[in-house]
Amino acid sequence: MIERSIFEEEHEAFRDSFRRFLEREAAPHHADWEERGYVDPEIWRKAGANGFLCPTMPEEYGGAGADRRYSVIVMEEVARQNLTGLGFSLHSDIVAPYLQRYGSEEQKQRYLPRMASGELIGAIAMSEPAAGSDLQGIRTTAIRDGENFVVNGSKTFITNGFLADLVITVAKTNPAAGAKGTSLLLVEQGMAGFEKGQRLKKIGMKAQDTAELFFNDLHLPVTQLLGRENEGFVYLMQELPWERLQIAVTAIASAQAAIDWTVEYVRERKVFGTTVASFQNTRFKLAEAQTEVQVAQVFVDRCIELVLEERLDTVTASMAKYWCTEVQGRVLDECLQLHGGYGYMWEYPIARAFADARAQRIYGGTNEIMKEVITRSMGLGAKRN
Repeated sequence: MIERSIFEEEHEAFRDSFRRFLEREAAPHHADWEERGYVDPEIWRKAGANGFLCPTMPEEYGGAGADRRYSVIVMEEVARQNLTGLGFSLHSDIVAPYLQRYGSEEQKQRYLPRMASGELIGAIAMSEPAAGSDLQGIRTTAIRDGENFVVNGSKTFITNGFLADLVITVAKTNPAAGAKGTSLLLVEQGMAGFEKGQRLKKIGMKAQDTAELFFNDLHLPVTQLLGRENEGFVYLMQELPWERLQIAVTAIASAQAAIDWTVEYVRERKVFGTTVASFQNTRFKLAEAQTEVQVAQVFVDRCIELVLEERLDTVTASMAKYWCTEVQGRVLDECLQLHGGYGYMWEYPIARAFADARAQRIYGGTNEIMKEVITRSMGLGAKRN
């Protein structure tokens, strides 16, 4: 196995601390959270109190001012324990960076310290019933009316949507301008005209509070505009490489965890008077899986280096997201098979991980969209009439 050289001693100390936190505060409760469909909000405040939320946020806003390797560690450890109900990374590494990069000083002071402490939970609302990966097809509107935007529309598949106190909402402030008329708006829980729908029941990620959101003549003060009006699509595109790499990071951590669980299982499980590990097919399947994961991990680690150098581009991130989630799917399928009938039982972590992983090839832009991004960079973009 190739030693991962991207982490330093202080990173590994942080990893150990966070791993113990998850083992103590999250793992014992996750099955209950899956039953009810959302995590206990107290876990957010505990994570914040221990410095595990928004680690890269500047100290002046309540963060640690750390580099993004600390964020990677959070993603990896949550994935390795398959605690998919915890929406920490979306909160800390998608929502908070939008505020940090594009928000006014007043907005930063108002929201970021409470995000770092876990007092305020963040979400971002892009997907709509008629516009999934197609951000240009968004229909939610925010029409200027004096000192307010009047917001109408709906969102779906919103991670952290049920518990969210603050939602960065993507809307058309100039519908006639297409993508160039898109803006980002800061919508708070409790605002008149903003309603949360039902928690969506999914085949996996059952503890993740995925929800529908509705905007019915919400009068939103113009001071809740994030960044400049009609610049939202540009902002979304600028953040995409890091967001897609996050999915790749969790995919490979999940796949490695599945291999580890399976190695332990096949050593103990006996069939026909011998262990499952004694069969050549078992060993070869695991050798294939470990090789795929090792190759993908090297690619992901190089992408992390590019992020630290602020040189990760959309095409490379799309390759990482596409390839690593496909590897994750193959590896988890093989590992489940090696568990036999027990692999299909919900009490086994491989069953949960298998169900949870399926969404990885869908959100953040489907893998088909990733391939479109890649082929366009090769000069193979499809012509449209």
